[in-house]
Amino acid sequence: MVEDNEIKAKVSPFAIREGEIKKFDGKDGYVSMNQIIHKINLGHINDIHFKIMELVNKFEFITSRQLYQLLTIKEIPEEIKTQDKLNNKLEQLIKTKILTRYYFTSEEGKGIYRIYCLEKMGKYLLNSRGVECKWQPTDNTKPVPMIKKRLAGNQIIIAYLKKAQNFEDYTVKPAVTAKKLGKVFKVTGCGIKIGKDKKTANFLFEVIRREEDWEGKLEERLKLYKDFYESFIPMDSGFEKMPQLILDCEDDKHMVEAFKVIVTKKLEIEQIKFYFTTDLRQNEETLDKSLVEFKLDEVTQKYKMEQVEAKILG
Repeated sequence: MVEDNEIKAKVSPFAIREGEIKKFDGKDGYVSMNQIIHKINLGHINDIHFKIMELVNKFEFITSRQLYQLLTIKEIPEEIKTQDKLNNKLEQLIKTKILTRYYFTSEEGKGIYRIYCLEKMGKYLLNSRGVECKWQPTDNTKPVPMIKKRLAGNQIIIAYLKKAQNFEDYTVKPAVTAKKLGKVFKVTGCGIKIGKDKKTANFLFEVIRREEDWEGKLEERLKLYKDFYESFIPMDSGFEKMPQLILDCEDDKHMVEAFKVIVTKKLEIEQIKFYFTTDLRQNEETLDKSLVEFKLDEVTQKYKMEQVEAKILG
């Protein structure tokens, strides 16, 4: 597999393309549970298939490359020593309608990856093993921007699992409460917990895509975060200390555009600094220079993008 830092892409694969739509690439027809049970009894569907199902359930939408990275971060199971071997397992799960698959297409052509998600047979099998699964058929109807936010969030988690020496834990779409507005909302990306010298720090990654009316949607999201931070007391939403908010954008220009929304709409949050990153910054060999902030130049009275030295992420 090509390592992250060897990828030469100039545009994130999880950026929005104009006119992009989601296309079904799964299996039509009917597969009975008896047929699946027979395959399990024969060993054609085994523990590695269930590990795949659990990861797809946990992340909701995921690419085969992301699955391979997650399955092999600690050690490579014999059955999936290569990406091709994993793809064969995925094909078996598609044919039995345990998982289904989609791809993105636009006037620029087909996307370079496939997206995997659960089917109802997958939910039944996970429930039979006592794994909590809240999947419902309407989940697979989510629009392209929501799916791409999830995929970008997945990549952040994988980057921190592989590269952050002080990594402790992650949460997919953590729930946060805006108390004054009386609303619980989910972070679009992920939560990352970093620890060093018995001290811990929590990062919340809010993924922003250039979808329709993205500036207005960002404004609404930041109002929720503003409520959360202004009302924060220890143990709110499970955090001992105030977590750091990081906005994950499509590219450097998008970071500037997002910061402009914050300033013009007066959405600054006194309790925290806004940090920014991009999808492709997660591909660098280390993460200690993956964050940026905007600082006001006292002389020119203009904001300037500056790299943050985050040694804790080394």
